[in-house]
Amino acid sequence: MTKHTESEKLFSESKSYFPGGVNSPVRAFKSVGGTPIFMERGKGAHLWDADGNKYIDYCGSWGPLILGHANDGVLSAVSKTMQNGTSFGAPTKLENELAKLILTFNSYLEKIRFVSSGTEAVMSAIRLARGYTKRNKILKFEGCYHGHVDSLLVKAGSGLVTFGNSSSAGVPDSFVNETITVQLNNKDAVKKAFEDFKNEIACVIIEPIPANNGLLLQGKEFLLFLREICTANNTLLLFDEVISGFRVSFCGAAGLYSIKPDIVTYGKIIGGGFPVGAYGASKEIMASVSPDGNVYQAGTLSGNPVAMSAGIAQLTQCLEPNFYSNLKAKTNYLLEGIRKVNTFNLFKLFQQESIFWIAFTEKESINNADEINADSMKYFKILFHELLKEGVYLGPSGYEVGFVSAAHTYDDLDKTIKAFGKALSKL
Repeated sequence: MTKHTESEKLFSESKSYFPGGVNSPVRAFKSVGGTPIFMERGKGAHLWDADGNKYIDYCGSWGPLILGHANDGVLSAVSKTMQNGTSFGAPTKLENELAKLILTFNSYLEKIRFVSSGTEAVMSAIRLARGYTKRNKILKFEGCYHGHVDSLLVKAGSGLVTFGNSSSAGVPDSFVNETITVQLNNKDAVKKAFEDFKNEIACVIIEPIPANNGLLLQGKEFLLFLREICTANNTLLLFDEVISGFRVSFCGAAGLYSIKPDIVTYGKIIGGGFPVGAYGASKEIMASVSPDGNVYQAGTLSGNPVAMSAGIAQLTQCLEPNFYSNLKAKTNYLLEGIRKVNTFNLFKLFQQESIFWIAFTEKESINNADEINADSMKYFKILFHELLKEGVYLGPSGYEVGFVSAAHTYDDLDKTIKAFGKALSKL
């Protein structure tokens, strides 16, 4: 039995400082029960907690650590940059270098603006869409999570679903009334929304690979449909690629499916795990952003030099030959191995490149949030804790996805498969 004595002590103390003892809800382990594990360090594909327990990590800080923890190249770049200062509130050369790296190899963008988080990127992109189109309403999809932006906390995924809520207190009805929510993979619902709110919808926002409420894979046909109906209605198509961007390909889902969105948002993966995000679009659309245009957005830490240097180091490695094909091959190997030890077919494994999801279901596909059986989460709870005992760490919710990093070795994958075999025998 893995001991978590120090984590229990730290959690008891933290509850006197923070709501629920945490600074982000899903960390509280409400979905899986037990005491949150306090992590002390990470290296490569591994984590060590405050009690010295070692885990093979498939959370990866919720995705951005595509190179693994404490990558030597990222650490070296950050250390060098920090010697010159950590923040200036003024432009630096590093902002130019990271922007050039992204724009040179991403044909779906012409200009970009750095911010400090994925939520901030989405918030800014929504404001840009409204300012550019002179329209107020936005259309989103049930089960897609776009950060804790007021107008988007409507039937969202991620931690909200974990706690069984469909929205959040503190969000005025006037905000929600500007948000149209429809079911994923439902063309008729989208068509009706455009009929009911003709010439009112500024943008359609979607995770092209919905991965905050399970892995609700959408066919390319549905995404192409969104592209076509947005074009026909002079509405902007906004791809929220905070998770999929630079994860499924260097150009994200847009590149994977060869579909050009009007605006794209990215998260911490562009900063090697440091607090950073970005939104980008064509030169014409981005011309609306201040100081060129009248859509205001600012941030003291936007383009922070430490985050920029980390991003340059990480994304440069992502451009190495066969980086993404090797990552997918590792993920294929892992999931095939787990399927072999899942002899009673207790769950299904869904995958998109190096992202995977464990779903206790008999369905061969799950395309929208309504198809997830909430009662099945009790089985994930057991699996999660059994895997912890075997030294494997997943995100602490059955609604969350897992990530394979370049740091995972085939030995790590074999040990993980073996751990799943032991855990499943108890389940």
